[in-house]
Amino acid sequence: MLSVRLRKRRGAFLLDAEFDLPTPGVVALFGRSGCGKSTLVNLIAGLLEPDSGCLALDELTLIDTQRRVRIPAERRGIGCVFQDLRLFPHMSVRANLDYARRRARREVRIDFDAVVGMLGLGPLLGRRTQQLSGGERQRVAIGRALLSQPRLLALDEPLAALDAARRDEVLPYLETLRDELAIPIVYVSHQFDEVLRLATHLVLMEAGKTVAAGPINDMTLHPQLRAAIGPDAVGTLVEAAAVGPDPATGLQRIRIGAGELQVRGRPGRGGARLRVQILARDIIIATAEPVHLSVRNVLKGRIVELTQDGADAQLVSIDIGGTVILARVTTAASRELELAPGRTAWALVKAVSLRPL
Repeated sequence: MLSVRLRKRRGAFLLDAEFDLPTPGVVALFGRSGCGKSTLVNLIAGLLEPDSGCLALDELTLIDTQRRVRIPAERRGIGCVFQDLRLFPHMSVRANLDYARRRARREVRIDFDAVVGMLGLGPLLGRRTQQLSGGERQRVAIGRALLSQPRLLALDEPLAALDAARRDEVLPYLETLRDELAIPIVYVSHQFDEVLRLATHLVLMEAGKTVAAGPINDMTLHPQLRAAIGPDAVGTLVEAAAVGPDPATGLQRIRIGAGELQVRGRPGRGGARLRVQILARDIIIATAEPVHLSVRNVLKGRIVELTQDGADAQLVSIDIGGTVILARVTTAASRELELAPGRTAWALVKAVSLRPL
């Protein structure tokens, strides 16, 4: 469990953060620029002193201002990666990694070869960091943090300086760390697609406060998150299971709720767990079972809630068998279709984004 109760005033800005989330996993700190994400991660890492509060990781208390407990940054066992990376440019990649390994104060749980393999650093070991691409330098910085044998990784906007291609290069390595290492990660980002891809839990921040926190699947339905990401990114992140290919179409079948979707790509072997992102704008609602359509994916469900989304639109929550998805319709269409909680509806899904769990 990562337990945070921290307050910090910096000029006119007041950070007041409070949440408890399970570990291991990836806790994403998300919100608009200036909401306090970097201040909070610096407090967790010990690079800033809180005015008051407490911080605990599992059974270890790192800060408790009332009891005057403060473990200094160098003894917290937190590996940090920042935008500026702070690599040694005059050293080779191997020397940068060895530096962290030699300075590690804890027992070795993550060995050198494992880090090199997970992050694909083998071909880079003999090169100096100034000879690397931005994505390669990021992987070296993450490897160096891992070889410090951390209790927790703190990644503050680690991909912000990279272009889209380099970000896509690094993200699979971060997914590997999440899936193969039992190390909690606190991940700061203002890119919601990164959060969707990596996070297991999300902390939503606004003007210095943590306004909501919880599992990423639940948080995609949170009204305040919808306000932060804008209407085009509103949707649902749900879990699904790979079923296998459809012999008739060649498309892959995945089970979501009580229904199935057909998608392009290779979701994986039967039973493999997936994250499925469905944007509200990519769903059409029917109140009678549709026939003779080009849309391949139709999910039957029951409307559980309608929420006004601006002056001329509504968000419709549809339960498709224990899983809730969101659809956006105009207020006029909602009125004409007589949409209401409890009514049966069919969700026609135009596009699906798959993300392996």
